[in-house]
Amino acid sequence: MKPIILFYFCLVPLCFVSLAYSQHQYNEPLPFLEDVVTQFPNVRDIALTSNESEAVFSAQSVMEDISALVYVRKNENGWSTPKILSFSGQYFDIEPYFSSDGLTLYFVSNRPLNNTSSEPKDFDIWFVTRSNVFEKWSEPLNLGAPVNTEMDEFYPVITDSKNIYFTLNNPSLNTKDDIYVSVFKNGAYTTPRPLENTINTEGYEFNAFIAPDESLMIYTCYNRTDGHGSGDLYISYKDDTNQWSEAKNMGHTINSKKMDYCPFYDMNSKTLYFTSKRNTTSQNFNSKLTMEELINIFDSYKNGSSRLYKMSIPDLKARE
Repeated sequence: MKPIILFYFCLVPLCFVSLAYSQHQYNEPLPFLEDVVTQFPNVRDIALTSNESEAVFSAQSVMEDISALVYVRKNENGWSTPKILSFSGQYFDIEPYFSSDGLTLYFVSNRPLNNTSSEPKDFDIWFVTRSNVFEKWSEPLNLGAPVNTEMDEFYPVITDSKNIYFTLNNPSLNTKDDIYVSVFKNGAYTTPRPLENTINTEGYEFNAFIAPDESLMIYTCYNRTDGHGSGDLYISYKDDTNQWSEAKNMGHTINSKKMDYCPFYDMNSKTLYFTSKRNTTSQNFNSKLTMEELINIFDSYKNGSSRLYKMSIPDLKARE
């Protein structure tokens, strides 16, 4: 989904899958990188390396008109002090994604194509590389055509087959944001195509995480009739005919009444990471608040700001 910039085959019947998700008792999502995240007004998304030792997220201003990619590394004491990535901090950078070996980082930016222009352009998919996990990242490279166009491309995910999935709003179609795929064939990317109607609708579908083997997809759908609020996380599986199943809402424990989006599922640890604007603050108090109580409410993690969460879902693939 376009960021808010203010200048904003299943082995069981599908109905059972839906019922299973709605009734399954997950543990409540837990804050992720709490001490790090609370330093920023908003944190929009997250990418982790395959061993979960490095993380990159988008740190944003209150009005979401400034966005930079911030990096932390896991060490013996927890997570390192956050730092802006070497190539970020000048343009609007969002939605990072690591390659499986951790040596390529894809992201979205409105930066100009070359140094001869200082004017931002439309949002494209870019990438940086490094020779090993301790080396510096290269200068950003634009992924180019046919993936990037004069339209805005968002939320890249690259699978083991090198296929790239992303979000696109094509004004020539009678839809809003949709999930697209560009297949990597004969050493090059093919013309992107929107996914089937089991995934895309006339409404908003965006921020799709795709398993490296392309067996499942978790993505955000906005304001659907079976939703729990604003944006909800939905799941779909690929069947034996290589088609995506009808997407199902992942349930009320994962999804709140507010925006839940930007999913990332680690296939090794069976952990779902996602962003949420869930809000548990109350407007009803038994007595007059003290200043300390007021500040504690404002500083609470679930205060409506965009925050990172994680939860263990060990049986996610078994549910297909």
